Amino acid sequence: MDIRFNTTRRRHKKFEPRVHVWKLKEEQSCEEYTSMVRGKVEEEEWKHLDVNEHWHKMKKIMTETAQHICGMSKGPCRHKETWWWNEQVAEAVREKKIKYRKWKREDSKEAWIEYKKCRQSAKRVISLAKEKKQKECVSDLNDPEHQNEIFRMAKQMVKERQDITG
Repeated sequence: MDIRFNTTRRRHKKFEPRVHVWKLKEEQSCEEYTSMVRGKVEEEEWKHLDVNEHWHKMKKIMTETAQHICGMSKGPCRHKETWWWNEQVAEAVREKKIKYRKWKREDSKEAWIEYKKCRQSAKRVISLAKEKKQKECVSDLNDPEHQNEIFRMAKQMVKERQDITG
């Protein structure tokens, strides 16, 4: 007896550029946006339009103005943000990379030992940074200002299963 399983492959979503609408929270860009929309609305002729045409024209004006003022995203995020990354971790990873290149270039026992020590210290620095950041997060749990930030960090922790490249 043969058993067949139909599996569907997940397709990667094609990147669609988005408008940086969060820039409208800034007072200057918000004022510029409203003045440009008002100016464009006054220029248009609104007589003899049904509701759908009126809506589409207004939508077009608002989206074009937002694109002009706020700008568009250029591509998907290439550098994922690591929630615990800091200067000490960056320095430790940088030093580890240098030692690794030296070991590969020289191919000696001494270089291997240096790299191994540096790798262990980098792991130690990373674990301390993670621990410190986790303690900060726990202390911020009761603060209503940081509630949304906690959900963002939790989402990043799920995606954390990737190698650290710096």
